[in-house]
Amino acid sequence: MAERVVSWGERSEDRLLGQPVDRLDGLDKASGYAKYSADINTDGTLYAALLTCKLGHARIIKLDVEPAKKVKGVRAVHLFKNVGDESRWDGELVAAVAADRPEYAADGVRAIVVEYEPLAHFVDEDDLEAAQKLDADNIADGKLKEDAEKLGHIKRVKELGEQKKGDVDAAIKDAAVVHKGYYGIHTITHMCMEPHGSHAEWKSDDSLVVHLSPQTVSGTGGQFAGPLGIDANNVEIVCQYVGGGFGSKFAADEWGIACAQLAKETGKPVRLMLDRATELKTAGTRPSGFAEITIAADKDGKITAWDSHHWGTDGIGGATISSGVMPYVFDFENRRRKTTGIACNTGPKRAWRAPNHPQACALTATVIDDLAGKMKMDSYDIFMKNLAQTERASVYAEEMKLAAQLMDWKAKWHPHGEGESGPVKSGLGMALHTWGGRAHAATCLLKIHRDGTVESFAGSQDIGTGTRTAIAITLADTFGLPIDAVKVHIGTSKYPKSGPSGGSTTVGGVTGPNRRAALDGLWKIFDLVAAKHNVAADSLSTKGGQILSNGSPVCSWKQACSLIGPMPLEVMGEGPKDDGLTDNGVGGVQMAHVSVDTETGRVRVNRFVAVQDCGLVVDVKTAKSQVLGALIMGISYALTEERVMDNRSGRFINADLENYKLARIGDIGELVVEMYQPDSEWNRGVIGLGEPPVISPGAAMSNAVANAIGVRVPVLPMTPKRVLDALQGARA
Repeated sequence: MAERVVSWGERSEDRLLGQPVDRLDGLDKASGYAKYSADINTDGTLYAALLTCKLGHARIIKLDVEPAKKVKGVRAVHLFKNVGDESRWDGELVAAVAADRPEYAADGVRAIVVEYEPLAHFVDEDDLEAAQKLDADNIADGKLKEDAEKLGHIKRVKELGEQKKGDVDAAIKDAAVVHKGYYGIHTITHMCMEPHGSHAEWKSDDSLVVHLSPQTVSGTGGQFAGPLGIDANNVEIVCQYVGGGFGSKFAADEWGIACAQLAKETGKPVRLMLDRATELKTAGTRPSGFAEITIAADKDGKITAWDSHHWGTDGIGGATISSGVMPYVFDFENRRRKTTGIACNTGPKRAWRAPNHPQACALTATVIDDLAGKMKMDSYDIFMKNLAQTERASVYAEEMKLAAQLMDWKAKWHPHGEGESGPVKSGLGMALHTWGGRAHAATCLLKIHRDGTVESFAGSQDIGTGTRTAIAITLADTFGLPIDAVKVHIGTSKYPKSGPSGGSTTVGGVTGPNRRAALDGLWKIFDLVAAKHNVAADSLSTKGGQILSNGSPVCSWKQACSLIGPMPLEVMGEGPKDDGLTDNGVGGVQMAHVSVDTETGRVRVNRFVAVQDCGLVVDVKTAKSQVLGALIMGISYALTEERVMDNRSGRFINADLENYKLARIGDIGELVVEMYQPDSEWNRGVIGLGEPPVISPGAAMSNAVANAIGVRVPVLPMTPKRVLDALQGARA
């Protein structure tokens, strides 16, 4: 018998793999049949509401929950804080009330008597000088002054280090052109369509079922078990659907533990979901990044030096972006980068779709574009000239050529600020990005029944990325069956363990084990068919529900499965393995064409082109959908989306869906997505896609606006006011 090799096989239009396939759960979601955590309502369910502190920084000096316990329908009160504790940002949790009805719980929250002593706060995450002045006023001999400490002051500025490579000063001195600029990108916050929360129900004193929307079904049970004092095996996490996670839903969180504790105390199921304001304030942020950057190049446009100092939130509310990702994508031979953190009372940081990369891209691609503008060169040419200083130069070059064709770049391009003469001016901008996407560790159980039915079981989750569909395509393609002939079971921690959906690792994580298990099961069936029909096992293949020998029919798939016997054939799959099914490292190119009204400051997207690689594309339709969604997210943080803090009160003042502005249908323009997938990509195997396409939009949009109006809007988002301020500054 010939050696049986695990692989994806030859690329073919006859295969289901790599074709556009409709999402298996699309109809359930669109019709409302899909049930999320907030839809779980078992008999006797209580509803919890939260009390949060609405001050930027305060100490609790009085907290009386007894009045809440006397409110009609209230069953229990849980405390996150006690008298003497500090609330460190607007929105930090203080207490939770569980009651028979949501309005009773709200009444209970209002009945709690709480008093605060306001303390010093700082929320100017972009104002490094103000933070430094605060430290100068409040610190003596390296220690906080006594009166400052009483007022709640802390050290605000922390130097996070400096990294060097080559001789930066000499390279700048010898350069033909040098550009220095200020750039920034503000904090944005998680606001998943489905807020954080859970439904907790105790089946016995030590057995808990939690309906949750986590990004790790297999990995969250233990986070409940420890604080609750039970065995992790006695916690079942159930999650059939997730209404968005984007990096924010890896933890049980203090409100999840509180939900379970309230359920234990009351002896009833409890549902606790964050309201929209609390979701925005407390469920995590993508931290800001601001930088002063000097960049230098020779007369041909090859970049020879990079020198940057960047800063952003650190300490209380999260951390600034890592200096290790700057400069982004490009590895210049001479570079120096310094990082400073600012401790702000602004809520916690969490991973946010491609952590650090969107900020780093926005601070890197923009200064490269400004260099091109200063040299009166096409920024496309500058990027192309410097691809040798990236890890995937040949791939980027082909993607840039393809993107330029789709955008008609050369016909539309003009030097910065030298386009139309009227008040509305158009411009082009581009950016590059990179990501890892290696498969996470995962297992699955595959069952092949004697009637031909195929089932897969895995403790994975579908956070909206099409995990179910990718698994089904993998199995159906391997067995030569229609996609409706396989059943995919995910969404409970009782199934074989699967890794978390983070780092764009899921599609490789789940398809690899399922492909390996499916091939193993198929080969076992081939052996049975070979013995039954007296043919060589290595001559067999499957297609269209038939078993073929050298292309000629032998029996049907169902007839072959009948040879299994009364019990199903069970095969375990695991991964990742070094067998070519998965790989690591993707990239992409994005180009934006915008119009800017110089009288109103309004930016409109005309056309947005994204060319993206991710190895073997399992489902082209879902892959393109991922990129489209990323472009829309990117347009949001490029033009309107930011957390707005009030300096005087320390409040998060736009924590609602009216004023926390995201892109609407009329804001996105024409979106063009092209998956870059020559045979060389197919042969790499499956690589994750979820995060990389959200990296470049901010930089590409910023560069397009700069090309249109001839002046940089230095900080994202480019609101009308910031556009007008940039124009006014240029005129001055």
